[in-house]
Amino acid sequence: MSFSSGNESGGPMAEINVTPLVDVMLVLLIIFMITTPLMNHRVKVQLPEAVVDKKEEKKQAVPPVTIAVTESGALFWNDEPATRQLLESKLSVEAQKTPQPPVNIRGDKTTPYRLINDVVKIAQAQGIAKVGFVTTPPKKNL
Repeated sequence: MSFSSGNESGGPMAEINVTPLVDVMLVLLIIFMITTPLMNHRVKVQLPEAVVDKKEEKKQAVPPVTIAVTESGALFWNDEPATRQLLESKLSVEAQKTPQPPVNIRGDKTTPYRLINDVVKIAQAQGIAKVGFVTTPPKKNL
């Protein structure tokens, strides 16, 4: 059994046959040329334009309310000592305001999550929509 190498020296052929590659690329080109126009036919809908009041843009943001929770469970409303009942009443008053101020909870690193969860539940029960947590940003390595 003998194999033909395509040249007279009898050594292996060192050229790559690119004909199949060109054939595949041409087939893909034709497929994309046919399918691309089909993807562009969509239902044309005229969307309404939004009307924005200039007064709302100038409205200042409401400052957030900060609740601090220490490791021992002591509560602070904007850095002033508070009790659980005082916290509930102040949060219910803040929940009635329009726009409602966001509530930021600062917890000590060693504060049990159970205490922070209690504050979140109180805020949700009073109708506060935005409750967030304050953390220190990670240090950047130089």
